[in-house]
Amino acid sequence: MTTAAQPVMTTNLPLPNKRTGKVREIYDMTLPDGSPGLLIVATDRVSAFDVVMLNGLPGKGIVLTQISNFWFDKFSDLLPNHLVSSDPALIPGISDDQRDALAGRVMICRKYNVVPIECIVRGYLAGSGWKEYQKSQTVCGIELPANMTQCAKIETPIFTPSTKADTGHDENISFAQACDIVGEELMNKLRDFSIKIYSEGRAYAEQKGIILADTKFEFGLPADGSSTEPVLIDEILTPDSSRFWPADEYESGRDQNSFDKQIVRNHLQERVDAGQWDKTPPGPTLPDQIVDKTINRYKEAYQLLTDSPINL
Repeated sequence: MTTAAQPVMTTNLPLPNKRTGKVREIYDMTLPDGSPGLLIVATDRVSAFDVVMLNGLPGKGIVLTQISNFWFDKFSDLLPNHLVSSDPALIPGISDDQRDALAGRVMICRKYNVVPIECIVRGYLAGSGWKEYQKSQTVCGIELPANMTQCAKIETPIFTPSTKADTGHDENISFAQACDIVGEELMNKLRDFSIKIYSEGRAYAEQKGIILADTKFEFGLPADGSSTEPVLIDEILTPDSSRFWPADEYESGRDQNSFDKQIVRNHLQERVDAGQWDKTPPGPTLPDQIVDKTINRYKEAYQLLTDSPINL
């Protein structure tokens, strides 16, 4: 039975410095070794057009957290990451009921200074990249071969950084502009790490029947300045930070079906076109059918990647 009519989940934990994003909540906490850390809670909230809907997707936060954990473990030898544990038992000062509610949807992480650059890697010609290509045969100023079609594969993935905006939309910038912001040496590392992780993730996903079209990464640096080596933070290669397409349905030259909230976006766009919503808060309540279809796509992506079903 769906829970589409339930209000969007939130948390109110007795931990300091709560920050509430569209779909996640972050608290400061002390790690078991006494060092400063972060608790990241992935809620079931769903946003589209920068607006949070009145109801969420039951289990979405768990699916996304478990996908990130899968990739963090898989790539742990390539690059250090911020994840310490996903065990709510390590969270100090909360009740057993709160720990039960957080099971499967938390990341306990080391705290890093966030590098203010979104590291985007594109391996297929989709979204805003396709729109730009049609005008100039470029994506974020990078020239691509002539006569490419919508959603065509970019054989050598391209790195297209953007700013990290606290409010509003991120803005695509050139690699040179990114170097001006954080330094050329660091940007070279971020570009190389991003392309390597994406490329290996794309190759693995293809074996599992998923096309990983593009993605974004975030990186951090030690707050104490003890190292200049970047650390992978935030989520990684999830349907919320990437485009996941089913390989058996892929066909260049058109939009693709996806393993993400595109079903929600399409439904909302129909409401906009019908004059039933104007893309301003509050978001509407999603129908049960849309909720069920969307969360099932997330669960399918997890099962394909890990060869295991997810229990919600």
